[in-house]
Amino acid sequence: MTNTAHAAPMRFHVDGWDPTYGSSVENAEAVGNAVAGSTARIVLDVERAPADWKPISPSYGPAPGAVLFVDGVRRVEARVWIEQLPPADRPPPAADDSRYSAAGAADATMALCASYAAGTVCCCPGHGAHLLTVESRRGLFTTAPHAVDVPTTAGTYRAHVTADDLEENLAVLLSSALQGSLHDLEVLVAANARTALSGHGVADGSDLLIVDGPLRGRTHLPRALGFIKSHRTAYLPPDLHAMVAHLAPGERTPVFLMGSSWDRHAWYLRLPCTPGPPWAGVVRLECAANVPRDEAVALADLSQRVLPRYAGCEYKDPRAPQNLVPVAGLERELRRRLGDSSLLARALRTAAAA
Repeated sequence: MTNTAHAAPMRFHVDGWDPTYGSSVENAEAVGNAVAGSTARIVLDVERAPADWKPISPSYGPAPGAVLFVDGVRRVEARVWIEQLPPADRPPPAADDSRYSAAGAADATMALCASYAAGTVCCCPGHGAHLLTVESRRGLFTTAPHAVDVPTTAGTYRAHVTADDLEENLAVLLSSALQGSLHDLEVLVAANARTALSGHGVADGSDLLIVDGPLRGRTHLPRALGFIKSHRTAYLPPDLHAMVAHLAPGERTPVFLMGSSWDRHAWYLRLPCTPGPPWAGVVRLECAANVPRDEAVALADLSQRVLPRYAGCEYKDPRAPQNLVPVAGLERELRRRLGDSSLLARALRTAAAA
């Protein structure tokens, strides 16, 4: 038995994120010196040569005419079973196949009934923070080819049929289909936001669009930045990756180019936060790969001047500071617009029994 009576006190930090949201660093090994097996292609000398990399302090410059924040929410109201005879050439299902009902019937396949919404918050002089665009949908997500819309007293769940994949878990397949529909809705509200901005006295081309999450599928939007709150992979070489942990609030890394299944410019930025774990308050920003180098650097500088003022507060948000204040407010409003989940589930049961 080890005697710890005279041991040096252990230093530790408590991750400020509520554990129900996971962690701000999903892969704990990724904050060490290992690259954690990243296969992304990295070009480091976009803004500076690797030998000249060091934290970059905020610079002075004009503020955008308006900052637009885009986000979406989703909620599954019910798991449903759609009666469906399997194709003649499909072998009998295994007893634990999640595609079929718990009763073991091979003529029912699982589907999801879900609500989802996306919106844009505009922060501009003279108007403050206000909801600019919002769209909500209800959907039935299934692999049943004969599925149709489900009308209920609380709205119609539009049928979204996705191709079955016997090598993929059905729950994951349907969840991905739901996420894809939410992504498309976010693209729609982001595109509509620029039109809705007219009449606000904002000069054309002076706004900045912040997309909560990766920019993938939205790189065609001008002056748009993807905002990534959590980190699953270490993309930089070990020595430069370790430098991220030493960023001061408001500082960023130089811009680099990264490519996996898609290409984009990226940089890390630390938001103002209470001192804590090495990557506390660190976010990753992305812009399109086809943006010229000087423009990408200008967007990185702009993100330093703009985003820290919107950082969340720990006593208000369990995901602070990475969950920006306008985004947190937008999420609350979007969830409110989804409706009462118990009433929606009741409407679905009533429709099923009709």
